[in-house]
Amino acid sequence: MSRTGRIQGLRDLSVEARRTAVAEAAGVDPGAVAAFDPAHGLGTVQADHMIENVTGILGVPLGVATNFVVNGAGVLVPMATEEASVVAAASNAAKIARAHGGFTTSSTEPIMQAQIQIVGVADPEAGRVRLLEARDELIALANAQDPKLVEFGGGVRDLAVRIVPSRAGTYVVAHLQVDVRDAMGANAVNTMAEAVAARAAEIAGGTSLLRILTNKADLRLSRARAVFDAGALGGAEVVDNIIHAAALAESDPYRAATHNKGIMNGISAVVLATGNDTRAVEAGAHSHAVSPAGRYTSLSRFEKDLDGNVAATLELPMPVGLVGGATKVHPVAQAAITLLGVRAAAELAEIITAVGLAQNFAAVRALATEGIQRGHMSLHARNIATTAGATAEEVPAVVARLVADKRVHADHAERVLADLRATRTRS
Repeated sequence: MSRTGRIQGLRDLSVEARRTAVAEAAGVDPGAVAAFDPAHGLGTVQADHMIENVTGILGVPLGVATNFVVNGAGVLVPMATEEASVVAAASNAAKIARAHGGFTTSSTEPIMQAQIQIVGVADPEAGRVRLLEARDELIALANAQDPKLVEFGGGVRDLAVRIVPSRAGTYVVAHLQVDVRDAMGANAVNTMAEAVAARAAEIAGGTSLLRILTNKADLRLSRARAVFDAGALGGAEVVDNIIHAAALAESDPYRAATHNKGIMNGISAVVLATGNDTRAVEAGAHSHAVSPAGRYTSLSRFEKDLDGNVAATLELPMPVGLVGGATKVHPVAQAAITLLGVRAAAELAEIITAVGLAQNFAAVRALATEGIQRGHMSLHARNIATTAGATAEEVPAVVARLVADKRVHADHAERVLADLRATRTRS
């Protein structure tokens, strides 16, 4: 079945009709996304096997971003988020990017690292060299812990050893660099580190302490780039303003924090929808945003190309997987993976990165033009109207009034709703 990232009039359909339309556009049977219906999604029995002391399930809205073209293929992207405007903004940015071929992505090998901290080494520099001399022995010992991973082409690729001074002493820290294939890899590298720690400490001449992965996954990078047409954006002045806004994020950590939050609005939504570890991805992203000089900066870069368009790029760690963890247990996550049509963790990582870039561009464009509140408030008004007690039929009229009055507040929504109902009663 053919796949497309475009669906006309999706927002005008009912929730049930949207599921059917999304399944058809993705080229999958509607039953494959049945878990998107809360009645068929995660149940308490499954949840009880996922974490401890389960008492219930928290629902998060799941939307589908449209218009994405990634490496020439149309993609529909499931996004789980509570924040209004995120799905719409990503979809709109993806639509603009289509004019120049959408998003082009690439990634490095799926290398995750585990650290083994060794304390009490009398001669740290010599201890470091002794560990490097024992590289083959330690790699063999680590690989023996996961023969299945090795069978699938993964396993330890290298051993690195660092000297880390601290206020409490000088540590020898060994890094196992492991190709984890289509897994996120935390369990695999942690098991290897545990198995190798005692022998590594013996060789170094100290005592092993911490034995755990690092979420600074800087050897597992994903990249995305896209061109956003100047004409579609409103001309050269808008392009220049976007470049200025992005340049501030590069130079000012106060702006960079919010700029990168915009990137993570898109990334975390897809990571969550696919059952991956949002905290691991976020930790890796923000650590990657620290420059070699130690300054926090923006993860993305916006430039003006020779034709006057915005050339946008994003590169960051993306430790996500398709095997193990909630991705294989959570029925909604399984349905999300099916909808995406990805067959390798690298494909998933690259799509997520493209969504992060789209979300980031949409936010910067809004800031550089009408301001972020215009789009946010129109969508936020729906939440306020619902909170005030408006029915599905009443919400559009209440929202229109709130936006027109530029007073998107709960007390004003209650007054508007009361006026609406009074007018309807009189008529």
